[in-house]
Amino acid sequence: MIHQFVIRIATGLLLGCFSLSVFAQAAECSKKIYLTFDTGNMSVAEKVAEILKRQNVKATFFLANEKTPRGDFSLDDSWKSYWQERVKEGHHFGSHTYDHTYFVKDGPKGEVFEKPQFGPKAGMTVLYNEAAMCKEIRRVDQRFQELTGQSLQKIWRAPGGKTSPTLIRIGDMCGYQHIGWAPAGFLGDELNSDKHSNADLLDKASRTIKGGDITMAHLGIWSRKDPWAPAVLEQLIVNLKARGFCFGLLPQNSSNQSK
Repeated sequence: MIHQFVIRIATGLLLGCFSLSVFAQAAECSKKIYLTFDTGNMSVAEKVAEILKRQNVKATFFLANEKTPRGDFSLDDSWKSYWQERVKEGHHFGSHTYDHTYFVKDGPKGEVFEKPQFGPKAGMTVLYNEAAMCKEIRRVDQRFQELTGQSLQKIWRAPGGKTSPTLIRIGDMCGYQHIGWAPAGFLGDELNSDKHSNADLLDKASRTIKGGDITMAHLGIWSRKDPWAPAVLEQLIVNLKARGFCFGLLPQNSSNQSK
């Protein structure tokens, strides 16, 4: 009898500790934000991955087939191991349109005018019907599966964040939810570094980001002289953790979250 009583007490203590742990995790993650990165030119891709791993933070990446300083493109086979490693680490991934295709304006019959940055029609303004726009979004998913064996989450982001209700509707029809970012979540890595120093960008983001915000930066930007990520990203994560934030993955109903 005494032996059974001891077992019951021990079991109760273990369950109590487990419940407290679950409660503590829930409390810790009551202030959640979402780090996201668009491909950009990939010049700081390795540095971003290193920082996220060191800080035990997961992020959501939006992929387009963009040119890099190595002379290749971000969805070439030469980047296969990079994306495979990010999958293993538990990050999430969405489409940024294959040719980094910018919205220009709505067309006359439910189409949209778009301007691809890359690909055979780079720099041209092209009319996309629903089928063509769906193909542009889904092509990233198909390529990602070829590279990693995994599908994207069913999310996408229009380059530059430029959209219209028509474009959002097309994305929804294709089965992909559009993900923008919060005003405070614009981390400024594409701004002129002479006018917007890394110290100023770090201070602003550390102060103004609030619970539920989606942030946006890139894995490299051609135009910024003083690279943002190596100087800002890790300290920003540290500062946000100190404010009690934790980091979630998109879409927001995902059960796979990081603390």
